Amino acid sequence: MDRAPDDQAQAALRSGLRRMRTVATCLLAAAVAIYIATSLWHGAPGWVGYVRSAAEAGTVGALADWFAVTALFRHPLGLPIPHTAIIRKRKDDLGRGLESFVATHFLAEPVVRGKVAQIGAAARVGDWLRQPPNADRVSTEVASRLASALEKMNDALVVELVEKSVLPRLVDVPWAPVLGALLDRAMADGLQHRAADVLLDHAQEWLVKNPDAVRGLVLEHAPAWSPRWVDEAVANKIYTEAVRLVVALRDDRHHRLRRNLDGFLADLARKLRTDASMREKVEEFKAQALASPAAADAVAAMWSTAKGILLDLSTDEYSVPRRAARTRLASFGEKLTTDPELAASVNQAAGDLAARAVNRYKGDIAAIIGDTVASWEPVEASRRIELQVGRDLQFIRINGTVVGALAGLLIHLVTEFVL
Repeated sequence: MDRAPDDQAQAALRSGLRRMRTVATCLLAAAVAIYIATSLWHGAPGWVGYVRSAAEAGTVGALADWFAVTALFRHPLGLPIPHTAIIRKRKDDLGRGLESFVATHFLAEPVVRGKVAQIGAAARVGDWLRQPPNADRVSTEVASRLASALEKMNDALVVELVEKSVLPRLVDVPWAPVLGALLDRAMADGLQHRAADVLLDHAQEWLVKNPDAVRGLVLEHAPAWSPRWVDEAVANKIYTEAVRLVVALRDDRHHRLRRNLDGFLADLARKLRTDASMREKVEEFKAQALASPAAADAVAAMWSTAKGILLDLSTDEYSVPRRAARTRLASFGEKLTTDPELAASVNQAAGDLAARAVNRYKGDIAAIIGDTVASWEPVEASRRIELQVGRDLQFIRINGTVVGALAGLLIHLVTEFVL
């Protein structure tokens, strides 16, 4: 099925070559016939001489051009005349010449850069990518590749690499300054507030759904000597105050308790960065943790969990990362078409990438031409090339016949009227 279009094209080329070859040969035959007929016409009128001269010159021109065209591909009439069947004899030189020509004139850096600039990579990519279905296709393809790579990973090898490559580096790096810097950065980004908001939301939800659990816990620890109604009143009050406190902490980031938490975390970050005793405690904890037999199991468990999370995220088309990827890809495509500076940067990068690739591989790319021509048999090479250009070359024969006839006619006129 894949070869059908190619076979049809080859058949069309062969048909066109045969047709033009027939036309050129018929013109040659007509010129020969006219010349013979006029030469054998005894007592012919004066105009016949003009026709004979035109036919004679047309025959010469047609034969000369037939010889020239035929000599490119084969020996005329099968005779081993020198400097004929040129393509068969010099196909390798022809292939290397084409290789050098393509490398010099087609794969030159200015040509490639100009073509890439003409294409307008940023505009084309932006127009395509800003369409939501296309952004979804890209995110789906990337996610499927990621999922496939994760599934093919050797879990034991990953764990071994972490144990032998990552853990030793963790031993060498002091944890305290790093933890202090991370805590400072987290606080600067307000991560403690977001974490507290999440915890307080869950706490409020749990309290609203489980009032009896709170009251039951208070009643369980109430003194045996206190009256039941007092215990219930205290339990109700504690529950109400707990709910009020959670709501207040959630709604007010400047609440005293939350400010105290911020102060504690800031002080902890400072001590982690500067306090020698704190650094010693952290290093001691690190040594104990990494020396524990559970460390290896923890690495395997963390990888298993991380792999499972990544697989879930990459295979679930409705996951937050997948939705965010689609949105950001479409947004990036829109920006490519509206931001001239970004488009110019992308176009420049595309030109640089294409230029580097061509400069590095143009020899290999161009060598395909020379190697392919060299792999052809001489007769096959001649046939292939003749099939591609032979139809046009037949026009040389036709033009030789016509131009030769006109030249012969002109020479006869000059001879008759001038000389």
